[in-house]
Amino acid sequence: MLQAQLDLLVIEAQSGNTAAFECLVEYFHPTLIRFARSLTANPTLADDAVQEAWLSMIRKVKYLKDPRAFKSWLFKLVRWRLIDLTRVNNQTTDAFDENSLNTADSNDPVSHAIDESDIESRQLLLAISRLNSDEQLVIRMFYLIELSVSEIAAVLEIPVGTVKSRLNRARNQLKSSLEC
Repeated sequence: MLQAQLDLLVIEAQSGNTAAFECLVEYFHPTLIRFARSLTANPTLADDAVQEAWLSMIRKVKYLKDPRAFKSWLFKLVRWRLIDLTRVNNQTTDAFDENSLNTADSNDPVSHAIDESDIESRQLLLAISRLNSDEQLVIRMFYLIELSVSEIAAVLEIPVGTVKSRLNRARNQLKSSLEC
């Protein structure tokens, strides 16, 4: 979807157009599920976070000043809801710790998108799973979810330079681990 089309849908959704809401949900829901499941090993918690983020979006989209910020704002809502739900469920205070990351889990749609019989794909997934959680997260967001560097920075609430350095470090580690 082009940015202009997305902006128009957001503006329509802000005015209460239910068809625009439906289009936004249809377009973003699979990606948000994939994003949330990459942040936690609990698929039910991830699904709940996405559902609650949609409900929050419906209530708060009218206050969004810049429609171009919608995508990063939506991903940020999912991330915040996941943190809140994790705390409520007393699982861990850090939803993004290395032990809770979902790497090539059988419930992960990203894993199914890659041909599991392909040895190189499995090696890549294994190499990604060996990265530290911060680098693994930016790699997944950049390559698998296809967020821009500035969108990742907005979602994670970190500077753009930090995202770039984490991506660079992760790429270098992946390159060296796959060359061996």
